[in-house]
Amino acid sequence: MERWAECEKDRERQPLIVTGDPESAIKVFEDMGFEKRHMKTDIEGGANVSNVLKDQNGNTVIVTKSETIPRDLTGISINVDDFQEAYDFLLGHGFINPRGDRVTETSTSRATMLFAPSGYPVSISEHLKDND
Repeated sequence: MERWAECEKDRERQPLIVTGDPESAIKVFEDMGFEKRHMKTDIEGGANVSNVLKDQNGNTVIVTKSETIPRDLTGISINVDDFQEAYDFLLGHGFINPRGDRVTETSTSRATMLFAPSGYPVSISEHLKDND
């Protein structure tokens, strides 16, 4: 588990906004010079859609549409190399998965949102690599 903590110092982290009205949040960032770079639509059977926006300096923000959350939330998204190791590490440090042990698996990633003991949401995601 300590290996995960050490390697995470260099991992990519992005602000994450989860909302029922992503267009409004996206517009705010587009007005500040961010551009849509990537959209992921196969999350939770299409109930959630993520938009990755980037500015000219390489700053990234993720805006996700969710029809399953009761209110908007902001958190952090962390890309990890080993989802299970990161998941176990965070659970071992008091984080909880509000969906039990359920994780989201798509054609290109494995992810879930966990909540820190303070209540702060952290989304971890492993991008699956083609082993062919």
